[in-house]
Amino acid sequence: MEEGLPEFERRIGYTFGRRDTLRRALTHKSYSHEAKGENVRHNETYEFLGDSVLGFVIGDLLFQHFPHLDEGALSKMKAFLVSAPSLAAKAREYEMGEVILLGVGEEKTGGRKKDSLLANLFEAVIAAIYLDGGVGPARALIERSFQGDIARINQQDLLFADYKTALQELAQGRGLQLPDYNVVAEVGPDHDKKFVVEVKVGSLTARGEGSSKKEAQQQAAKQALGEYSARYG
Repeated sequence: MEEGLPEFERRIGYTFGRRDTLRRALTHKSYSHEAKGENVRHNETYEFLGDSVLGFVIGDLLFQHFPHLDEGALSKMKAFLVSAPSLAAKAREYEMGEVILLGVGEEKTGGRKKDSLLANLFEAVIAAIYLDGGVGPARALIERSFQGDIARINQQDLLFADYKTALQELAQGRGLQLPDYNVVAEVGPDHDKKFVVEVKVGSLTARGEGSSKKEAQQQAAKQALGEYSARYG
């Protein structure tokens, strides 16, 4: 791991004064448990601290960026930005999975690619930067990582692509049968396949397309919500 740390520091834009802090952030509990007698400390408490630092900074950024929105809207935005898939995506951008220390079992089961593990790792690195250099450098990394996401937030659509949940809640609220999704077509070669999904809810039918079945389902649900609103208000 040591030889890869300078390059990792370059990727995240921060050089540690205390490398032991960075090493701990990059040590998963599975590695610590297997390093018997070596007193290797893992990063779980760093995850806890990093979650707090991240939540504070994201909350402040949203408050500054959307001063006119209420608590409910800001909370939805924050929950979306600090969700496991979002944090895992950030960890992948910095190739954090390449430098984490994992136990043999975790390595064999693809730990370096797991969303939950990567999300926790991102939080641990935030904590390490905070402990080593203070809130300024930690905030700088968070701002660089999320400024694009915040800029792209559509204030008129705070579902954040979870249209399936919204459609299910609508069906339950109106006493309709739950949405039924079916793949009706698969288009293109295996390396660039597109799925077409049809959803039925009540008397309404809508279709959506995506590069995965889940994405196509979300697009179908989005279309259904729009059509239902136009038809029934």
